[in-house]
Amino acid sequence: MKQINTLAGLELAQIGWVVPDIHAAAAFLTTTLGIAGFPPPEQVRAQDLDMTYYGQVVPGDWLTTQTYNGGTFIELVQPLSGQSMFHDYLNQYPAGGTQHLAFRLPVSGFEQITRELREQGYEVISEVDHPIARMAFFDTYRTLGVVTEIMGITPAGWKAIEQMEKAG
Repeated sequence: MKQINTLAGLELAQIGWVVPDIHAAAAFLTTTLGIAGFPPPEQVRAQDLDMTYYGQVVPGDWLTTQTYNGGTFIELVQPLSGQSMFHDYLNQYPAGGTQHLAFRLPVSGFEQITRELREQGYEVISEVDHPIARMAFFDTYRTLGVVTEIMGITPAGWKAIEQMEKAG
């Protein structure tokens, strides 16, 4: 395999945990580890985001919340129903765990980075094209033990990130 330094220069932006009980996870992180600022969980539907799962938008929903801590966003996801990479993870690891690491860059570099990862043979599990970011989740389980998320942040996204960082 040709060695390409694809992720060089990208910033680690987020650690994503998939958990069976989002309220218990947020309480533990807040009271035991001092990671505060988790807003109440929101229900997300894959169909509302046009989030793909292996190339197709399929029914799936989950609860999610995130906070900013020490330079990195901490995201919690609790699958509820349907299908998604989050459901797959919790099915395989019922106790939950770190499911993905997200790396960010300006949206202008998103296509190049994601193309290089595809060329290296990494399969896309899910994709989202959101007003604040384009996101692609790559199956890097065999290489890293977690999914690698690439986030191409739009100008509106950088403003949202700045607001979240100030709130955190």
